[in-house]
Amino acid sequence: MVSRKYEGLLFSFIFSVIMSGLMSFVVTWLNLGMVVNFISLWLQAYWKAFAIAFPIVLLIVPHVKKLVRALTKEERP
Repeated sequence: MVSRKYEGLLFSFIFSVIMSGLMSFVVTWLNLGMVVNFISLWLQAYWKAFAIAFPIVLLIVPHVKKLVRALTKEERP
């Protein structure tokens, strides 16, 4: 288990892994189709996408959370 103080870092890491993987897969597939070396080409795109996505998500998530808090309200029972 990871300490709760690393929640933001862990969220950013997991989110970046999933989103950059899915997006790089789809974009590689749309651009090239299912070519013989698709997996190799996708993995090359994946690590590059992750290297960009992770620091961006780290920077953006706190601002998005503040925005969501500003756009929502507490429900009272």
